[in-house]
Order: sequence, then structure tokens, then C-alpha cells
Amino acid sequence: MAGRGRVSMQEHMAIDVSPGPIRPIRLISHYFPHFYPTAEPALHPPDPRPPVTPVRSAPQPQPDPEPEADSDDSTTLGTLEFTLLFDMDSSTLHCTAHRAKGLKPPASGSVDTFVKANLLPGASKASQLRTHTVRGTRGPVWEETLTYHGFTLQDARRKTLRLCVCEDPWLRRQRRAPPLGELRVPLRKLVPNQARSFDVCLERRRLTKRPKSLDTARGMSLYEQQVEAEPASEERGRVLLSLCYGSQRGGLLVGVLRCAHLAPMDANGYSDPYVRLFLHPNAGKESKYKTSVRKKTLNPEFNEEFFYAGPREELAQKTLLVSVWDYDMGTADDFIGGVQLSSRAGGERQQHWRECLGHSDRRLELWHPLDGAPLQLSD
Repeated sequence: MAGRGRVSMQEHMAIDVSPGPIRPIRLISHYFPHFYPTAEPALHPPDPRPPVTPVRSAPQPQPDPEPEADSDDSTTLGTLEFTLLFDMDSSTLHCTAHRAKGLKPPASGSVDTFVKANLLPGASKASQLRTHTVRGTRGPVWEETLTYHGFTLQDARRKTLRLCVCEDPWLRRQRRAPPLGELRVPLRKLVPNQARSFDVCLERRRLTKRPKSLDTARGMSLYEQQVEAEPASEERGRVLLSLCYGSQRGGLLVGVLRCAHLAPMDANGYSDPYVRLFLHPNAGKESKYKTSVRKKTLNPEFNEEFFYAGPREELAQKTLLVSVWDYDMGTADDFIGGVQLSSRAGGERQQHWRECLGHSDRRLELWHPLDGAPLQLSD
């Protein structure tokens, strides 16, 4: 009986070469797994304990910042929690940045971070928004809402929101450090007027096309396929106008409220925009107005109103030309874009004009895309 407790190496090798009824010792088989006898299944009795199969739990709304099941670069960059709401009634897109978890800055210690947002495709500075900076933590909490004005259903169908968690370089000599991580959300996934919350892993800045095989990993289906940059369809921006025919004053009140996503005309990537109004045909200075200039912005807010006197039957035969310009000191101003409202215009431009003149004391607001070519008017 004592001899059965120990098996020499020679005996073990003999067992493997000539399989027999002797059962191999489990402890030795751990070190020599390739010597397992395979000729007779009887040498491998079933384990009385049922095999334990690892079960991966379903994603939770707030997972750990560093899930144990994954260990690639996307996971180690941390996660970002945010909420998106497309308010179709007010033509706005709201992005609320809540918090980030498990950020991995290049240097050890705490980090000062903010969230930067861009709408793609389009001029980067025209749609660039950012939160405030949270200092001294790898788990920053912002709870700040970034709002895009003039966001339409057409934008939601073709644009993508890019969010980057960036390190504030206020203590560094470098002006712009690479983001700690980014993500992209195709906005066609949003349901109008319904908020949707996300908790997504950050990934490194993408410089090449994403392989299709990665689309289903850890919510990566939220990301847009990286495609070749589409040629910009000469997006010049848009303007928000309000029209109201006042019965007491007997005329048309035109409000220039704001512009959004204007084309940059200056070397610094911005413009100094203002808006001109011209009611045609009409003689005299009372037919021409312009707003004040807003410095260094592509999303100016004006909130200025102008009045054109006249009966509605007479105004219905005229054309209102709205043009946006970039102010340049000492040189000619640059034309950014324009829009023409009249009963002969097409689509929403005609509808906006007719509905305004068809109802008294009713203010109607509508966003209008700008045309890149100046309009030619004739008497």
C-alpha cells in the first residue's frame, strides 16, 4: 500500500507510453498535460462537480470604470457618462456631460479635464463647444449642458457628435495636448424630444478607418464608421428669423435673433458677423437695416428687431433679402451667406412669408439655411 502513494518519473512515462488501467496522477498531469492518455475514454472519468462556465453579466447603467473582463486600450482610457436630447420644437440639441470614470492621463497624479464637443461633418470651430474645467481628479463631475442652436432633423440624420475628454494645459507649455479619449455618436440614433443617456468607453483618437469587426464590442455600435471626409456641401450656416405683422402699427416686424454654424472667413478660424436686411423693391433708407457686429464668433446672438411699414397686400408683393457678412476693418466686408423670403420663394421660405402676412399679431420663428451665392434681385 505504501508503494502506491509514490510514482516515479519512469513509472509515469511508462503509463503514458502504454496506457493501462492505472489512473494518471492529477498533480503530475498538471505539469505534463501533453502526456494525458487519449486512447481510452475510461481513463478520464467525469468530474462529479458540474463544470463552472463563466457568465458575463449584462451591461449595467453604471459599470465599473475598469471592467475586469476587458483589458484593451479602449477600456483603460476610462468611460464617459452623458445625455443627449434633440428638441425638435426649438431646433436645439442638448448634450449634458455628467462625469468620467477611470481616466488615464499620460503622467501620474491628478489631472485637470474638460469635455469638448464637435458636430461632424462641418467646420470644427463653428460647432465647437466645451465645458468648464474640473481640476485635480481622475473622476471629474461636470454636470454641464452644451446646446447647439439651429439643429434640424436633417442635421440629425447626417451628422455625428464627437466628444473628447481633454486635459487642460494651463500648467504645461504645450498649447494643445492630445485628448485623453474620445467617442462618436451618430445622431440618427436619437428619437426627437426623448432624452437618451449613455455610458460609453473612451477610445483613442481615430486616424484610420475602423474595422467593421469592432462594431459590436462594448457598445461600440454607438460609434460612426470612419469614412473618407465628405466634401463639404458649402455649408454657410443658418439664421433664425422672426416675422410678425402688427395690426396696430400697420407693418412688418422682422427680428434677427441669432445665427449658427457660420462659415469662418478670417485667418483665425472665426468671423465678425453682422446681418443686413433689404426689402425689395423699396426706395430710400427705410428699406435697409443692419445689426451690430459680433466679434470673433461663428454662433452670434443678436436679438434685434426692425420695422417695415405698409399694408400686408403691398408687403406680400415684395421680397425680403437677409444677408450675413463678416466685418473687416479697412477692407471690403466678406459675404457669408443669404436667404430670400417672398411669396415667390420655395419651401419653408415661402411658407414663413405667407403665414406671417396671413395672420396679424402672430410671431413666427424659423431657422433658414444660408445660400453661398449672393441673390440677384430685379424690379
